[in-house]
Amino acid sequence: MKVDRVLVTGAGGQLGTVLVKTLRELKGVENVLATDLHIKPEDKGLLFPLDATNEEAVAEMVLGNKITQIYHLAAILSAKGEEDPLQTWNTNLKSLFAILEVARKYNLDKIFFPSSIAVFGASAPKENTPQDAYLDPTTVYGTSKAAGEQWANYYFKKYKVDVRSLRYPGIIGYQSLPGGGTTDYAVEIYHKAVNKEPYICYLKEDTTLPMIYMTDAVRATLELMEAPAEKIKTRTSYNLNALSFTPSQVVESIKKWYPNFKVTYKEDYRETIAQSWPSSILDTQAQEDWQWQPHYLLDDISNEMITELKKKYNLHSQL
Repeated sequence: MKVDRVLVTGAGGQLGTVLVKTLRELKGVENVLATDLHIKPEDKGLLFPLDATNEEAVAEMVLGNKITQIYHLAAILSAKGEEDPLQTWNTNLKSLFAILEVARKYNLDKIFFPSSIAVFGASAPKENTPQDAYLDPTTVYGTSKAAGEQWANYYFKKYKVDVRSLRYPGIIGYQSLPGGGTTDYAVEIYHKAVNKEPYICYLKEDTTLPMIYMTDAVRATLELMEAPAEKIKTRTSYNLNALSFTPSQVVESIKKWYPNFKVTYKEDYRETIAQSWPSSILDTQAQEDWQWQPHYLLDDISNEMITELKKKYNLHSQL
């Protein structure tokens, strides 16, 4: 039986950290090679340096380690990307081209490419945004993901490269700090709550955005990648839905554990980005094609975030 050998780019990021751990549990530590451009001191020996925009370096890593699948997570995210749009475009697309070309040339089994709800703009319905809504993103990050979806589809149709993709909503997880996304408030706010510190939210209290808990996001990724190829009907990127909520709803949930938690709202440029995104999305195709169903509701998320962050900060006995 063929053994999967997996390369993960951007493995030090919010999603990558958890995905790598899960992949190693499933496929064996020796079969999952985690890489990132910048390696933190605490990650030495766990992550290996790789510039995913360098096709030659990617090919060397793939061939040297007999890689059969790539999870390509390396990217500059939405809010961070607006600080340097050209660098964001170059990094996000050049790295994708390097991965796709290596997959084509060396006949890799599967590629995972993450997209985002950031591909949607003013032309998409704000509520229940469908799979086939028109894409007119307002950020360079969203633009790079929309272009990437089309390139993924092109490589599948022209070269039969098995590229699979999800349009992630905002991802909430306790395992690492977020990396420059517009939905990061929904992670930061829990860190402040467990440390009994006030939080200044950069979005309006009633701004609704689609979100997903990290456990569900990782499960969705693996379910998509493990599904038989004939089940995958969408080769741009699947809408992925879990739940939608506002900052004030997160605060109300947190107050079930921390009744005195204080939040003030001081919107910045990220509110403009958020207003261009859907408040809810439809993922009918994901449900039909590979039976996707989320598990976590908001209070479930709050319970787990608070429990795990209290452990992280050694606050076991505090409320």
